[in-house]
Amino acid sequence: MSVMETPAGSAATSAAEPMLSVEDLRVAFDTSRGVVRAVDGVDLSLAAGDVLGLVGESGSGKSVTMRAILRLLRSNARATGRVMWRGQDLLAAPERRLREIRGREIAVIFQEPMTALNPVLTIGAQIDESLVAHTALDEAARRRRARELLDLVGISSPELRLASYPHEFSGGMRQRAMIAISLAAEPRLLLADEPTTALDVTIQDQILKLLVRLTQDLGMAMILVTHDLGVVAETCGRVSVMYAGRVVETGPVETIFAHPRHAYTDALLRSMPHGLAARQPLTPIPGQPPRLDRPIEGCPFAPRCSFVEERCSRIAPPFAEVAPDHRAACWAADRLAAREMGA
Repeated sequence: MSVMETPAGSAATSAAEPMLSVEDLRVAFDTSRGVVRAVDGVDLSLAAGDVLGLVGESGSGKSVTMRAILRLLRSNARATGRVMWRGQDLLAAPERRLREIRGREIAVIFQEPMTALNPVLTIGAQIDESLVAHTALDEAARRRRARELLDLVGISSPELRLASYPHEFSGGMRQRAMIAISLAAEPRLLLADEPTTALDVTIQDQILKLLVRLTQDLGMAMILVTHDLGVVAETCGRVSVMYAGRVVETGPVETIFAHPRHAYTDALLRSMPHGLAARQPLTPIPGQPPRLDRPIEGCPFAPRCSFVEERCSRIAPPFAEVAPDHRAACWAADRLAAREMGA
């Protein structure tokens, strides 16, 4: 599927009150080389049923943003801002309340199941741990629920598979088991951190279709972290593009892919194969992302930008509305629109 197509599994933008609202989130790590500002003023909003894609290069702050939502950060991290979940600020919530929310109301699918799953416990025992922590089911009911979850995520012979260990599963089955554990307590929000990393394209497609179907069937919202714009086109209704710890553009997937208004988003799209003609060279983005342990003046993308102008390196562009339900932080937004009109 071309990245210019409308996503098949997208959720419509809801006008309802957001269940999750991230406001001016900043995460800094104290290291031996100084302070690393991994997340620098991120705003996100998610209503029930929404599927939001969070995209950007490695090191742009996507995974740290997801971990900060549930305060799953290392001890040298400092998080500020607000993460409002159904009226409560998770950054200020007591640890006891966070333990109630993690897994029960907000669940996480981590990037690599072999490091997230316990290798010495069976899959059934790991699902049972979540059910014990977040439900009042008795042992027999938990066993039935575990079978239902494995069946829900497409693992055959669930009764037998409950006794299997992670190393006895293929990569795709381990990821499905991770999804089953995440869904055990029927959460309202799923944070999927690159859930198809290192899987072949066939299994990747199956996992993504499964996640979209489950969000629709179970009425969950989902944030999907990825660096793959094709994945976003297939699964998400909205997308936020991150660069150097900041959200630089956000809006509906079909709008941003067809009408990018940030030079970085435009460069990402141009670096992707579109299938329009054979043997067309790709257009790589020159240079490297900035170091986050050094102050960044102006627009962080300026050293790599083909639209750069004098003020870009001095003044950070405002994150402003460039079209209805479409915001971007780029001094070149008007020039991108004008180029499009002249194309």
